[in-house]
Amino acid sequence: MKYIFLSILLMLSLASYSQTEKSADSLVIGNVKNAEDDSSIANVHVLNLNTVKGTLTNSKGHFSIRASVNDTLFFSYLGFKSIKIKVTNDMLNIPGTVIELTELAFALEDVVVQPYNLTGYLEIDAKNAPVNDNQRYSISGLDLGYEGGKSNRGAVSKVLGAIFNPADFLYNMFGKRPKQMRKLRQMKEDESIRSMLATKFNRETLIVLLQINENELEDILTHCNYSKTFIKTANDLQILDAISGCYEEYRILNSKN
Repeated sequence: MKYIFLSILLMLSLASYSQTEKSADSLVIGNVKNAEDDSSIANVHVLNLNTVKGTLTNSKGHFSIRASVNDTLFFSYLGFKSIKIKVTNDMLNIPGTVIELTELAFALEDVVVQPYNLTGYLEIDAKNAPVNDNQRYSISGLDLGYEGGKSNRGAVSKVLGAIFNPADFLYNMFGKRPKQMRKLRQMKEDESIRSMLATKFNRETLIVLLQINENELEDILTHCNYSKTFIKTANDLQILDAISGCYEEYRILNSKN
């Protein structure tokens, strides 16, 4: 009886160990559907906020993503309300988790186009036409240019000043949040995340990942001397690289002091 009892304990221990291992490193396999009509949704962005790894649902709405218990999955799709789901043991052990997204209702505002009073005379019209006084600068890692703010007191001096001006602000924002800075670097290095952010313009994914609000995100960009035009029109990938580039420049300069 003693040996039988020990054998049972050993089997239970192995089963428990196996279960723990599976939970620690397993896949969440599921399907994303429209809550209104139960139809599958393709190309939904699925992001593990803990590991900063992402994937897309296929043409039938199916997805699989590596996760552990208590990881948070973030589901987002244009025109639908984004949601966060906490990973449970059941989700890891039972394939086929169904995630439902709810459509957003958009109210389109009237757009008023203000015509320019053109006379047909080049010299007069050139004076009346609006002038874009934003300067464009490049950021390492991307082929695109970025707005660097107005050129008052010299574009070069303002850009150099922007490296120092946001130092304290950025340190207070991220210096005491090393996990967020690690996520920032992971996001920059992960091509699937970069591809995801390149299609987004709502800052939602960045805000969720970095655990800051929209006002804080805009404050960071303003302190880094980016113009309102850039802040409003850049996609989330450009915003990511702008924040990262500004902070990395600060770190390099700060390490030399």
